This record gives sequence, structure tokens and C-alpha cells, in this order.
Amino acid sequence: MSSSHVRGNQRRLTSVRPGPDTARRSGRILPVGLSRDEVSSCPLVSGPGPRRVAVVTEPLGLPGTDVPHHPPLAELASRLERAQRAARAHEVDALLITPGPDLRYLTGYDAVALERLTCLVVPASGAPWIVVPRLESPAANASPIGSLGVEVREWSETDDPYSLVGSLLAERGRVALDNHMWAEKVLRLRAAMPHVDQMLAGPVLRELRLCKTDAEIMALTRAGAAIDRVHARVHEWLRPGRTELEVGKDIAEAIIAEGHVRVDFVIVASGPNGASPHHELSDRVIEVGDPVVVDIGGTMPDGYCSDETRMYSVGQPPAQFLEYYAVLLAAQEAACRHVAPGVTAESVDQAARWIIDEAGFGEYFIHRTGHGIGLETHEEPYIVRGNTEELRPGMAFSIEPGIYLPGRHGARIEDILVCGSQTGERLNHRPRELIIL
Repeated sequence: MSSSHVRGNQRRLTSVRPGPDTARRSGRILPVGLSRDEVSSCPLVSGPGPRRVAVVTEPLGLPGTDVPHHPPLAELASRLERAQRAARAHEVDALLITPGPDLRYLTGYDAVALERLTCLVVPASGAPWIVVPRLESPAANASPIGSLGVEVREWSETDDPYSLVGSLLAERGRVALDNHMWAEKVLRLRAAMPHVDQMLAGPVLRELRLCKTDAEIMALTRAGAAIDRVHARVHEWLRPGRTELEVGKDIAEAIIAEGHVRVDFVIVASGPNGASPHHELSDRVIEVGDPVVVDIGGTMPDGYCSDETRMYSVGQPPAQFLEYYAVLLAAQEAACRHVAPGVTAESVDQAARWIIDEAGFGEYFIHRTGHGIGLETHEEPYIVRGNTEELRPGMAFSIEPGIYLPGRHGARIEDILVCGSQTGERLNHRPRELIIL
């Protein structure tokens, strides 16, 4: 992990930084993390207009204020019912879910992950219930949990919540634990239920989250439109003489202003830094002739994520860059066109990879072509060689091939797509051609 030096009135924001479709990293430090109110009282840094811009500027405004904070109750109730059916199909007596994306998916409750145990118990049959520390009970009851018929069972500071869960599940033969559960909690639950078999809940919940419902697709569509609005303004901040950190600060402010509640990651990788897919914002001064990778995303009020990469050049880029950017553009288009129900995830990866390989840049395409997206920026399905799973309507994922020449420059183009009944539908609509400023 590394951190960026932050000056003046900027603030550090700890977040997950998925970046391109390679490994996830946590604890990333970004230059700013502002609320909507802070943004509205803090003018954005701007300057002289660009010499040549290949985008249309849209008004900033404060969109997203009417975005729901959770799905309709009927949708949440359906998810709980489906989870119970899945538990029975996997011969699991109960699901144990702690704060994280699975808890929010099933109940709409965006609980804070604390050292104190909060644990939703979804039995294969019967009413679900949730164990919460007393000080978190008001928040739990104010969430959709209060309207879903989920019983809230409080525990006080002098209680042992693990023994409480264990005593209520002692007669169960097999339980499934949330994949995101902290190791400490896993071990303490294991000690509280020594005679109960335990497995991961991921295989049980996978099918529920893999194909998005209409409500989820609408949420991802809103997220895609919000991050599109940010990319529509990048030309205001990206110019020679500014540092990556300065540009990243402006982008982070705009991510909040355009409807997100959290900045998840900001990559501004200029010149040779573009060859590092997970480049950290740095003090490097942007120069004329620099290609710049801008990969950004955030979380909307309803918990669904955005993720979009576009390429910019400050002045005319090197001829070699233009050569392989044309290849990359064709590869990304080919992969997007290949998306359809029944095709395998690896064949979509191959559609992009074949074009890049044939052009002689295969060794510089160093990561998979895409990742699923929803309540997490990276989730299944993964668009990668070896994944023979067939795409189905409702699957949502990125298509983001990249070419990276060490020490020189790099490029990546990324859109979020949803697999429809016949083809894939892009949820991002900014120009994919190189934007020369």
C-alpha cells in the first residue's frame, strides 16, 4: 500500500481501488473525499479552456438526489425467499451473513462493519432474524429490515453474541458463512457451534447475485450515467502543468457532485505512468504529448457501483501510441459485439485478445478482459480465459482490454455491459475514440 501526499484543504479518503480488471487492492488513499454538501460549498478548480475538445460538456447540477437508497421491499422479500430456496437446494440449514454486500443485497441494510457482531441468520425455512449490538438497533430497525419481518435480536455489551447465535443454531447440521465475514468472527462462531458443519455461503448466494434483476439493471444504468457525466468534464481539469493529484482531486469532487455517495477509485495515469494498470495518483506534472488513462468509479446511494475508463491525450500523442490505440479500440468493440446469451465468458476475452495478439501487442495485454459489477466493483462473472461459463441475460460486467508498454505509455478502454436477450447493452456512452485536448 502506498499513500499520496495531500496538501491544503484536501482530505484523505480510504477506499477500495479496483482499477482495471486485475487484482483488487484495499486501503487506497485518494486526495479528497467530500460529501454532497461540502462539494456544493467548494468551487471546483478550473482554468483556461482546452485548445481542442472531442466531448460535449454537460451541466454539473446535483443529479442523483432522487436515487433510492435500497430496492423496493417486494424485491428484497423476493431475494430472501430465493436465498432460502437456494439454501435448501444446497442442503444448508441456515445462512449467516455479516455486514457487507451480501447483507445489503438481502435486506437493504447497509450496516457498519464493527468489532461488535451483527449477523443476519436466514434459515432454510422459517422467518429470518438478525443479531445486532444494542447501539446499532435503531439503525437496523430504520432500515428495510423493519418492514421485512426480520426479527431484530439485540445484545448488550456484557453479552456474548456468538454464544447467542450458537445456542439458536445448535441443533442445525450445516450452516453457510458469508464469504466476506472477518476471520475473527468465523473462528468465534466455529467455537460457539463446534458440532455444526460450516461452509462458505458464496456458492449458495452466487446464482442470486449473478444475474441482475430489472431493478438492479436500472441501478447500474443510473450509475453508468453518473460516471459518464464525470468523464464529460475531464477536459476541464486535464491540461499541461497540472499534477495527477490535482486532476484526481477535481475528478473525485465531481464523482460526488454527479450523484455518488462514495469515491471508490481515481486513476489518472499520464505518460509512462499509463503503463501501470493500477497506477497511484502522483506528483508527476502532465506534459504536452502525454496520453492519459482516466479510470474512475464510485458507489451510488443504493449501493450499486460505476466503473469507466476513457483515454485522453494532452496534445498530439506519439505515433506508436496512435498505432496501438487503433488496435485497442477495435479489440474492445469486437469483445462488446461478441456478448450474447450462450457465448462463454472466455470467448469474449478471446474476441479482444485475438485482435491484440494479431497486431503484435499480445504480450502487453497483461490482465483479463472484464469483471462482473453490482454491489461490488469486482464480482462474478469474470471475463477471462478458462471461464467456460455461458453468459445469461442479466449478467453485468466490464469489457476493458488494455495495452501497456513499460516505460513509455499505456491505454485501456472500459465500458460496463449488461447481457440482454440477444446482445450486450452498454451502460456507458462517452466517446471511446481518443480524446485529444
